Amino acid sequence: MNINASIIDQRLTAVCEEIRERARDELGLIDEEKLRSLSFIYLCVKTVLDLDTDSGFDCLTEGGGDFGVDAMHLSEEYDGEFTVTLFQGKYSRNLEGGSNFPENGINSLINAIRHLFDPEADLQNINDRLKARIEEARSLIRDGYIPQIRSLLCNNGLSWNQAGQEAIDRAGFGDQVVWEHVNHDRLVSIIQASRPVSDTLQLTGQAIVEDMDFSRVLVGRIAVQELANLIEKHGERLLERNIRRYLGLQGNRVNEAIKNTLQGTESSNFYFYNNGITLTCDKFSYNALQSGNFQVRIDNLQIINGGQTCMTIYRTLKTPTLFARTSRAYVLFRLYQLPSDNEDLVRQITYATNSQNPVELRDLKANDERQKRLETDIGQLGYVYRSKRTDSGGKNDITSGVAAEALLAVWRHAPHQAKFFTREHFGKLYETIFAQDLNGAQVISAVLLYRIAENRRRRPGSDDPFFVRYGSCFIAVADGTASFAGSGSISVWIESSELQRGCPANRREWICLLCGISSGRKNFPRISVWMWRGRHSRSHFLSTAFGNIQKRGSDSRASRDGSLAGLRALLGSVMHEA
Repeated sequence: MNINASIIDQRLTAVCEEIRERARDELGLIDEEKLRSLSFIYLCVKTVLDLDTDSGFDCLTEGGGDFGVDAMHLSEEYDGEFTVTLFQGKYSRNLEGGSNFPENGINSLINAIRHLFDPEADLQNINDRLKARIEEARSLIRDGYIPQIRSLLCNNGLSWNQAGQEAIDRAGFGDQVVWEHVNHDRLVSIIQASRPVSDTLQLTGQAIVEDMDFSRVLVGRIAVQELANLIEKHGERLLERNIRRYLGLQGNRVNEAIKNTLQGTESSNFYFYNNGITLTCDKFSYNALQSGNFQVRIDNLQIINGGQTCMTIYRTLKTPTLFARTSRAYVLFRLYQLPSDNEDLVRQITYATNSQNPVELRDLKANDERQKRLETDIGQLGYVYRSKRTDSGGKNDITSGVAAEALLAVWRHAPHQAKFFTREHFGKLYETIFAQDLNGAQVISAVLLYRIAENRRRRPGSDDPFFVRYGSCFIAVADGTASFAGSGSISVWIESSELQRGCPANRREWICLLCGISSGRKNFPRISVWMWRGRHSRSHFLSTAFGNIQKRGSDSRASRDGSLAGLRALLGSVMHEA
């Protein structure tokens, strides 16, 4: 029995229970063996792409009419291109791990690639989940963006054999389609990425070492082959996953430039063309009696900037004939030994060295004052606001990523930016989304509306139009416009810490509470809700959706007695409904 295959098989038992209900409700899947196969694909998607639970499950397209595509993920557009990651999985109960990925699976995915990304090709008999993803990709293609396809063949065995490779070669897709194998060994390697890495690196030439404010700095030069060996030994464990994922060789201008320099006649100038890499550690040591060419022993090594460079070097140098050409290629090497009790300094360095890439600024913005304020504000209303990505989560959790989408759609009236510009939510659009006057009530109300639309997207009715399957941001802005037409802002604050029993009975009264509309109840939490009204009336929408309610006058202020506990209970029930 292969130990890593056994580890993944045991993990799948828990994954099956995690997704069982959603698989039944959204995919109509109840067969245990099919559920286990689906769980394997889901685990591959979440692990390889580093997605949260909802995003990972939304990628799944497995089922009848899946065209050989078990999962599909689209990236944001970047430099005129976008990356499509296709997954096909073959899971076996045999845990020896000795079977190759089947050739027929490769052929079916080749056939899918030929047709799915041709906007003129007529597709029939494909399931609705896959169709929604394909239409999204084709929309980008029609707008002039070029798809870069990443085909991931996943199993709990070996890679494809020679016949499979010949099928890939015959397809003739060139560099626009890359093929990767994902199995139990790779999954375990990524899952164990949080384990600390300690190793010895060989530097070239002289180095500068300086003590600074209880920290130490080493600046030197390292051969590209040494970095390739480091990546080969430790892989993703070296990379700060919450900051930047590897973007691949194809479809990324910077990484392609790195590859071309290493393969070209100017590889000896690589040191001058590249920005170098930055690493942090708990401790480093070397023989200070040497004049140069130090061997540096490093404890708890982490690459915080330059992960793209390292991974591209590793991928490029896998070509054996490049060894002689790259023997004089070096990279600027910066190593910081930082106090173990000063995590904030590590985050600030990470932010400063990565801020040119807004892809994962969500994690870098986690310590922003506005995020901390929202965390406190939302916490007072019985929710947990998560500004950093995490695998854990409950029904009362609101992630900053979901909040950004919801706020941009509902309050900023920009659903197109909410859906298609997620790369900039914590970059150029951050000031727009998380304005200084934003409060917890606005976040919660936007997220509730967004989740209602999302749930309808995931579980559309039989008579729903097709666009419902990918229009949640646009539906949310329509709901928000109807709910809060003409609203300027909502401010919610607790006026009394005195806890008394009593809470609004249903979602109608919660919406009334947010909108500053009275329904006559007196036993509400002691809370004041204020908002100024615009010239557009909300009464029609509220009356239609929640029954007849009596609204108060313009610029009104509504105050209700009751308990904070009651409000928490109310919000919990609303979140459960949503």
